[in-house]
Amino acid sequence: MAEEVAPREVFGKTLVELGRENPAIVVLDADLSPSTMTQYFKKEFPERFFEVGIAEQNMIGIACGLAANGKIPFASTFAVFATSRCFDQIRVSVAQAKLNVKIVSTHSGLSVGEDGASHQALEDLALICSLPGFTVIVPTDGIETAQAIRAVAAHKGPCYVRLIRGKLPLVFDNNYKFDIGKAAVMRQGKDATIMAIGTMVAPALEAAATLTQEGIDCRVLNMSTLKPIDEAAILQAAHETGAIVTAEEHQEHGGLGSTVARIVAKHYPVPMEFVAVKDKFGTSGKPAELLARYGLTAKDIVAAVREVIKRKG
Repeated sequence: MAEEVAPREVFGKTLVELGRENPAIVVLDADLSPSTMTQYFKKEFPERFFEVGIAEQNMIGIACGLAANGKIPFASTFAVFATSRCFDQIRVSVAQAKLNVKIVSTHSGLSVGEDGASHQALEDLALICSLPGFTVIVPTDGIETAQAIRAVAAHKGPCYVRLIRGKLPLVFDNNYKFDIGKAAVMRQGKDATIMAIGTMVAPALEAAATLTQEGIDCRVLNMSTLKPIDEAAILQAAHETGAIVTAEEHQEHGGLGSTVARIVAKHYPVPMEFVAVKDKFGTSGKPAELLARYGLTAKDIVAAVREVIKRKG
């Protein structure tokens, strides 16, 4: 059983490391620092931590002011507040101004669990990916999270990093090297390709192992950078495997599946299937039960691969 680590915990500790290395790093939160884990930074660098209270839109505005004056602001809150509540501020003040603001959301997707539909961001990636100039990253475990946070700190321009509430199994080791805009090949295969992000990478690997027993050889790609996405890896998979399944804890519209389908349709059409939330809001429940209810499990990925291979002929 793989070790499980909470990405938001890694995020908080990585912020402290960055704060020690670079005095330009500042952090903002909206009354949720014990949950987003920015509390670690607050404890060590109270003069560089800004608690704005329940005022997420103001938080984005303050972050923009800090960025305009040479700071590297990390603004953090739950995904549903960071994107839905602040979209106008992000669109106008961050994206149009091309400011160096880093928005790191936690508690995304159905795995928020019992907090229910009001807190389950299932459209945040669609919102942020629609904005010109944004880099959008969905890490898949603690090791990738640490590297992704460091990468966005060094990157010039607006960034959105999507983390979850709970723990995720470690799928990488310490030899892994995260690069913005590059897919990670988790497993080679020739019959179909599963492309996954975030919580769905571990189930994708589990599905591929199950399918091996049926004689189906699946490639698995971790597409953790959703924007700019690795078009070369997508097209190589289309050419070499001839069938693609995408898997994401997000609405079917506007996330990974939509992005991959656009590239495939334009350059090299192949059969595709989409494991995602099918135009529904979430509901309250235990995370594992919700993932099963909404069709976001290894079993669902297996079924999608079988279907896409049928269509491949």
